[in-house]
Amino acid sequence: LGQVTVVLGRNGVGKTTLLKSLMGLVPIKSGSITLGGVAIDKATPYERARMGVGFVPQGREIFGRLTVQENLLMGLAYKKGSTPIPDELFELFPVLKQMLGRRGGDLSGGQQQQLAIARALAAGPKLLILDEPTEGIQPNIIKDIGKVIRMLADRGNMAIVLVEQYYDFAEELADRYVVMERGEVIASGPGSEMQARGVRQLVAI
Repeated sequence: LGQVTVVLGRNGVGKTTLLKSLMGLVPIKSGSITLGGVAIDKATPYERARMGVGFVPQGREIFGRLTVQENLLMGLAYKKGSTPIPDELFELFPVLKQMLGRRGGDLSGGQQQQLAIARALAAGPKLLILDEPTEGIQPNIIKDIGKVIRMLADRGNMAIVLVEQYYDFAEELADRYVVMERGEVIASGPGSEMQARGVRQLVAI
């Protein structure tokens, strides 16, 4: 908890498959997946979400025809009982409060990404998984998203796994890094050592 683990690698090395395995969208062939010491590899994606796994998929995948408010309520569907949308989400992403009645499909790419992250946070996950959150996003929004990720990690009650192609963003946030190639981990270590260990060269396309 309280750490950002960055998963790096060239296109097609298995990063997204790894995240989908963590979410239960792809079955694992060997080994096991545990969350807080509890094995979750036999749990369905819905059960994993109930157990505290939040997922922000590549391409955002918000509900374009639903309003911002309805999208956020979808994130709360994994929480037991009826719960209001946490005010904290609007503190993290103030732009969403002004757009509650707008359709998700009418938002800009950066606003949709903020909505996707807020939706994943709505149920209060213990593990937040983000798949390429900077893809197609303008630089000022990337900076805001980076600040939110760091703030969430620093609270110490959530683990964050981040798959990212934008190296500088990944290096800035990484407490730990993992480099993948052909479905295997070929390097890992503290984020502070990424430069010294030539990680940028390892993942260069």
